[in-house]
Amino acid sequence: MNKDFFEALDVLEKERGIKKEVLIEKVTKAMEVAVEKDLGIEGNVSVVADVEKKNFVVAVMKTVVETVEDPDKEISFEDAKKLKSRAKIGTEIGIPLKMKDFGYIAIGAAKNVIRQGIKEAEKAQLFEDMQGKSHELVTGIVQRISEKSGAAILQIGNNEFVLPKEEMIPGEEIKPGEHIKVYVVDVISTDRGPKIMLSRTHPGFVSRMFELEVPEIYDGTVEIKAISREAGARTKMAVWSKDSDVDAIGACIGTKRSRVENVISQLGGEKIDIIKYSEDPVEFISAALSPSAVTSVEVLSQQPKSCRVTVPDEQLSLAIGNRGQNARLAARLTGYNIDIHPESGYFGE
Repeated sequence: MNKDFFEALDVLEKERGIKKEVLIEKVTKAMEVAVEKDLGIEGNVSVVADVEKKNFVVAVMKTVVETVEDPDKEISFEDAKKLKSRAKIGTEIGIPLKMKDFGYIAIGAAKNVIRQGIKEAEKAQLFEDMQGKSHELVTGIVQRISEKSGAAILQIGNNEFVLPKEEMIPGEEIKPGEHIKVYVVDVISTDRGPKIMLSRTHPGFVSRMFELEVPEIYDGTVEIKAISREAGARTKMAVWSKDSDVDAIGACIGTKRSRVENVISQLGGEKIDIIKYSEDPVEFISAALSPSAVTSVEVLSQQPKSCRVTVPDEQLSLAIGNRGQNARLAARLTGYNIDIHPESGYFGE
């Protein structure tokens, strides 16, 4: 526990991004456990790290008493005065220990616990760092693709994370060496360390991509009120601005569609419908079924939310969409169960 050890902590802080203070806290607790175990005492060992002098001070804390009844926890006033001239009855005094005082077993145990402490510190640091990135975009470098699962192994900072195959955009081909953006869905603390859930299929991925492309979203002038997505195929996004002079849809599309096309290129050509959000469910549902025209919307229930929509006969297929996709995305976007009917009431085939 000398200068070399503290220099090693400096290296760990630089190379692994673990704060030295966190490591020192783990190490001191580990040493306390090891010394207490070796000496057969509990709760009265103190380990203090002196960063300036680059050493650890290990001591057994004992209460100063007139008559000693428990030698492991008490010291006589007479003996205490020899160690500290100002010692008083009822106060605690630290009796310094040297490594030889608590044996090689304790030193070995301390090393093992310290290793574990460093691992725990790494996990704690990783959890803290990634928790701050929850619901954000991060950039990772593709290290390799798992032959067994098809998952991509990404390096983000000094750590490796897994992007599962099912969280990749269908049809996209990710290659080793590529820099790709991923959305941090959640960060969960487990016994085996933090579990980081990454995705490129989550609706939040599209939201954050637009935030990067559209300054009005970043500064809060334009707000994404709702979004629904079937990754690789289509996204519907409802936007709104509190500033009546700002065209929320136009801001997201950009001059000559530059902004929306930049996002589409990151999504492998995925179609994006941008509509105007409305507090009026009739207006919102009508817009959500875009590009189909809507004749009427009748709200049937609020619990659960359901409505009946009538569309021109020739727009029925467009309103429903390929395999029901347009209607399905509109329902997710608005939160309403949408029952679509043609004006004639005749569904044909």
